[in-house]
Amino acid sequence: MAKQRVLSGVQPTGNLHLGNYLGAIRNWVEAQSEYDNYFCVVDLHAITVPHDPKTLAADTETIAALYLACGIDLQYSTIFVQSHISAHSELAWLLNCVTPLNWLERMIQFKEKAVKQGENVSVGLLDYPVLMAADILLYDADRVPVGEDQKQHLELTRDIAARFNDQFANPETPVLKVPEPLIRSEGARVMSLTDGTRKMSKSDPSEMSRINLLDSPDAIAKKIKRCKTDPIRGLSFSRDRPECTNLLTLYALLSNQSTAAVAAECQDMGWGQFKPLLTETAIAALKPIQEKYKEIIEERDYLETILREGREKAEISANDVLGRVKKALGYSKPL
Repeated sequence: MAKQRVLSGVQPTGNLHLGNYLGAIRNWVEAQSEYDNYFCVVDLHAITVPHDPKTLAADTETIAALYLACGIDLQYSTIFVQSHISAHSELAWLLNCVTPLNWLERMIQFKEKAVKQGENVSVGLLDYPVLMAADILLYDADRVPVGEDQKQHLELTRDIAARFNDQFANPETPVLKVPEPLIRSEGARVMSLTDGTRKMSKSDPSEMSRINLLDSPDAIAKKIKRCKTDPIRGLSFSRDRPECTNLLTLYALLSNQSTAAVAAECQDMGWGQFKPLLTETAIAALKPIQEKYKEIIEERDYLETILREGREKAEISANDVLGRVKKALGYSKPL
């Protein structure tokens, strides 16, 4: 029986941080042998907000190298760059023409980001979910790992696929596979170091809010030393202590201990004792990833080969799905 196919992607905007790793990538790595995985660096999405053209290509390579450094295994997974496959843009346009505008206007992320950008908000930001739908549907994905902030986008993908099939396909032979969410055991929800009520995010303007996977030991120590805490002695997991709960959760995840074990270990500690312990643990946990990343990024030919072979493999599926869509819409084949 063929394995189910999983599709997921990360934008090359900013460095990956502990929230990305502990909340998503580490879960992918642990379960990757169970699926046929397609991991994409979604660089077309990166320009829906202001970006630096001088660093986009390098940032894209960094994300691809970090996938590998974190443990993505090419025996089970395909890694490729979104913009290297033109079918993403072409299918997004075709899907635009069957997607009602009001479906996009109600998307929560668009509303939130549009407020920040004001009059400079782009059509691309509004259309972001249709491109995401194209990313998923091009690979006949059975499952898509989603966090809280992407659930609405996946629902839109499902709605677009169902609408297309209803309008342009026979019920017995759908053109587009309708994907299901991949809900694994509850992943880590890593919160900001400066506000324990907000999720750790690449878009946060403060570097002090997150620990990046490639941060130096000195940077990690500085961020943990200055992170927000509370004045209560004795550390505990508690809804009333968001910063304390977040830091204890980080320690548990990075040291591979249960929350019960960490609660018992840290219940009589003060911050002056705990912060150095967390710092040491974080540095040790990230060291193997950073060493592997350094090896990969310095072997440019190796990384380019992986991305080229990934593109060639991904293009087979992408072009097949795009061909099915164009045929259903009535387009002629190129002469």
